Amino acid sequence: MQQLALDDWIGKTGSLSATIPVPNPVLAARIRAVLQPGRTAVWVERGREIWWGGVLWTAEVQSTDRGFLSIQIQAGTWDSYLDHRLLFDSQRVDDVDQFDIVRNLIDYVQHTPGGDIGIECDPQPSGTRRDRSYSRYDLPTIRDLITQLSAADGGFEWRIASYRDPASGRRVKRLQLGSPVIRTGTADIVLDHPGPVLSYSWPVDATKQANAWQSRGATINNNQAQDSTPLTSALLVADGDIAAGWPRLDGSSDYSTVEQQPTLDAHARADWAAARHPAAIPEVTVHVDGRISPALLGAVVRLRIRDLWWAEGLDERYRVVGLALTPPERGRPETAKLYLEAS
Repeated sequence: MQQLALDDWIGKTGSLSATIPVPNPVLAARIRAVLQPGRTAVWVERGREIWWGGVLWTAEVQSTDRGFLSIQIQAGTWDSYLDHRLLFDSQRVDDVDQFDIVRNLIDYVQHTPGGDIGIECDPQPSGTRRDRSYSRYDLPTIRDLITQLSAADGGFEWRIASYRDPASGRRVKRLQLGSPVIRTGTADIVLDHPGPVLSYSWPVDATKQANAWQSRGATINNNQAQDSTPLTSALLVADGDIAAGWPRLDGSSDYSTVEQQPTLDAHARADWAAARHPAAIPEVTVHVDGRISPALLGAVVRLRIRDLWWAEGLDERYRVVGLALTPPERGRPETAKLYLEAS
C-alpha cells in the first residue's frame, strides 16, 4: 500500500485511504480476489500492533496513459457497518441502563443471518437508566439510534476499538463505552512545543454557537380536526451569557422519532450545553514514537507551548478524541496528528 492515510475518532467514523500499485498479472489476480467492497475487512498493523480496523467500501481501478495500473481504496471503521443496518422490528425498553440499550442494538444486528461481524461487548453498566421506544416504520439506522441515545443529557461516548489480544494473538473488535466520556491511561503524556510537537493548529468555530435553544420531536395529532404540530421542548435561554454582553444566538435540533416529552427535553438540554461555547478542537502534529498509538484515544495529554501567541506559556491538559496517522515515505518521517478537547 502507498499513500496511506488513516484516522480514528471517538464518536464518529474513522477513515482509511490508500493506493495499491498493480505491477504484474499475478498481483492483479490476488487483488481482484481479495478486494471486495462491502465484504472485505481491512486491518492495518504497525509491527505486530494493530493500529486500525474497518470495512472496505470503495475500490477504483485507475490506468495512466503509460499503462500503469493502481487501485484506490477507501474504508471506514467498524462502526460504519452500523450505517448499513436498519431496525426492521419495533422495540421498547423501560428503565434500562443506556449501555444495555446499546448492547441490545448490537445484538440485534449480529443475530440476523449474515450480520455477525464479530463485535464484542463488555458488560459494565453506565448507571443511567432510560426508557426508549423504536418503531420499525421509521426504518432508522442502528448507528443513528446509538448516536441519538449517546447525545441525550447524561449520555456517553462510544467507539469500536481494534486491537490484538495479547494472550491469544487474535484480532479483536470491541465496543468501547464511557459515561460521560471515554477515558484511558493513568498518567499524562507531556507534549512540548518546541519539542516533540512539530506544529499545531488552533481553530475556534462559533458558526454553530447558540445560547438559546429549542428542540422539536415527532408530530403528534390525536384530534384530526386540529392542525398537526410537533412536540417541542421548553425554550432554553442562557440569561447569564446575554447579561455578560453576548448577543442572543438561536439554535434548534430535530428528533422526528421522539414522542416523549422527558426524552425530548433531555436531548434539548444536551444540545444546548454543547452549543453554548465556541467549538475549539486543537490539532497537534507529533513524531510517532513509543508513546503514540491508537490506545491514546481517550487518554489525557499535558500540552505545553511557548511561542509568540502563547508568550506567557500554555500548560493545560487535554483529552485525545481523534488521531490521524501519516506513515513514512521517501523523504518524509512518520507523523501523527492528535485532535484534542479540554479535559
